[in-house]
Amino acid sequence: MLDRRHPLLWSRRGFGLVGIGEAVRLEFCGPTRFADAASAWRTLVAAATITDPLRRTGTGLIALGSFAFSDHSAETSVLIVPELIVGRDVDQSWVTRVGAGYPAPPPAVPPAVPFGDDIEVTLRPGSLDANGYVAAVTAAVSRIHDHELSKVVLARELVGTLPAGGDIRRVIDALGTRYPDCWTFCVDGFLGASPETLVSVDGGSVSARVLAGSAARGTDAESDQAAAVALATSQKDQDEHEFAVQNVLASLRAHSADVTASEQPFTLKLPNLWHLASDIEGELTDGSTSLDLVRALHPTAAVAGTPTKTALALIEELEPFDRGRYAGPVGWIGADGDGEWAVALRSAQVRDGTITAYAGAGIVSESVPQRELLETRMKFRPIVEALAPIE
Repeated sequence: MLDRRHPLLWSRRGFGLVGIGEAVRLEFCGPTRFADAASAWRTLVAAATITDPLRRTGTGLIALGSFAFSDHSAETSVLIVPELIVGRDVDQSWVTRVGAGYPAPPPAVPPAVPFGDDIEVTLRPGSLDANGYVAAVTAAVSRIHDHELSKVVLARELVGTLPAGGDIRRVIDALGTRYPDCWTFCVDGFLGASPETLVSVDGGSVSARVLAGSAARGTDAESDQAAAVALATSQKDQDEHEFAVQNVLASLRAHSADVTASEQPFTLKLPNLWHLASDIEGELTDGSTSLDLVRALHPTAAVAGTPTKTALALIEELEPFDRGRYAGPVGWIGADGDGEWAVALRSAQVRDGTITAYAGAGIVSESVPQRELLETRMKFRPIVEALAPIE
């Protein structure tokens, strides 16, 4: 069902949204990109004629979106309204058609196109190799010890060349198959499988899932359980996680007076990692849309650091590359403002035959540079493995 040339997808556990074609494309950049996007979306919805007899989450007029991480990024942030949207949830499937000048014939559901050739890509270090990353982490730990900040998230990138005729739908399919509990996404060539919900708004309720603190899975049941226990009892990881939770709570309280977090973080099991996780829930009290909350939340301490302004400045100093949309918000918004947005982790940008993958680690005072390097290698695994043909 995915369009081979320009796949658009938002999915988890086999349910979600597939977009085909582009009816409307809205682009934004700079520090006002979120406010501009929220305003443009309201204007578009007000001008649209919407027929939505189902009136459920994901039906009617929707846009899929992906936003740059940094205010200074050269990467464009986008909202894309597909010409045709195929949605599915646990008990129903639907098709939404979008166009101008109705009653002209609406676009038809295109036939499924079989996958093309396998993709096999070897990723190599980008502008920050292993030694460079260790040096950057060492510098960050020194700055933390000097009390300039409490935490900073440092990333690095890997780069590869896509083979001629390679079908990136295979990469997307591999991510969805191997990581069914993550949000599998593809918007404007930016794809990935993120375990972290930045914010979800549904009928006035708001929720989020904060991930901070991670450990490699064990090689057998006993070592795997030991890894989970070690993570849950690690003071370093608990401190890092608490920074992130308090950051999200503080951002949401202006919009939801009763917002609360899990009393204790829990260990979330993914195929390659254990994460410390906390769920946050509340009821909106000010009529904010999901894009308004994206603006309020981004960037969280889980992908930037604490305090945010100082952490962002250090990221700009120590990362010799543009993160693009990595660690930015990715997801969708509906005509009523509801929507789901994830933090774009375990992700890669495909453009002009090149694929650039990203991974990062949270650096705190107790961080050991070589261990943080190993953490990024673990976090690269979803993309690296998806770029290898299935045997």
